[in-house]
Amino acid sequence: MKKIIKAGIAVILTLALGLGVTACGSTNSSQNSADSTSKQSLSGKDNGKEVVFGVAPGPYGDMVKLAIQPELEKKGYTVKLMEFSDYVQPNIALGNGEINVNLFQHTVYLENFAKEHNLDLSPVISVPTASMGIFSKKYKKLGELPDGATVTLPNDVPNLARALRFLVQVNLITLKPDIDLTKASERDIAENPKKLVFTPAEAAQLPRTLDSADIAIINGNFAISAGLKLSDAVAKEKLDESYKNIIAVKTSDKETQFVKDIEEIVKSQEFRNVIKDDKNVFKDFDFPEWFNK
Repeated sequence: MKKIIKAGIAVILTLALGLGVTACGSTNSSQNSADSTSKQSLSGKDNGKEVVFGVAPGPYGDMVKLAIQPELEKKGYTVKLMEFSDYVQPNIALGNGEINVNLFQHTVYLENFAKEHNLDLSPVISVPTASMGIFSKKYKKLGELPDGATVTLPNDVPNLARALRFLVQVNLITLKPDIDLTKASERDIAENPKKLVFTPAEAAQLPRTLDSADIAIINGNFAISAGLKLSDAVAKEKLDESYKNIIAVKTSDKETQFVKDIEEIVKSQEFRNVIKDDKNVFKDFDFPEWFNK
């Protein structure tokens, strides 16, 4: 009996080890294949005809699918879309070659992120952008805010600074003079007459804070992704050009044909028609200066 049990255990162990090796081999093979595909696309092999876009949750994936992808396909490209859950991975993936291009960030964020992570990335062209909004489940007007009201806002440096500048726009705070406005933090607040209490949080999580905070300052893409309407915001940000979203690529790819084709498409009448279509959310976005010419 003991011999039978030992033999059975040996068989089970052998099968388990075999399955484990097979699974690991499959995973590595899949990863190697993905890496090979990505590198092939970036190196210009296969005629450079596969373009992988990286986006964050929200409307920019739809912008790619509706306004850019169809025109790229007409030019013979295969277009793939990869959605990331945060503002970190799309640039990491662009830097390591997992994707060819991304659309989710403004120039200030790109420059700050690239410097911090030693990445050589460049903007290509700005696009219509969903501005930040101040949202609330408790108040219809900013004038209704009580003293000591709680405010949630993005915790990454560029968007925290942007949110504070937004609060300056709506006359809730002032900032100290002679500071770098692209890196402003709570420490740079000069006047806070309502004694607002600030709680920074990851940008993607801000819509969830609406149940507890008095107001939340939410990036437009995450607001739309959470089912919020920009038109329902208590206040809407006035966007500077440097805070309008851009298409970004590796600097080494900037003069390649696929990048030139993307820029041409974004400047095309076909792209404009999709953006201006009343049934699409983009019509309520802030347009770049070049778009209005």
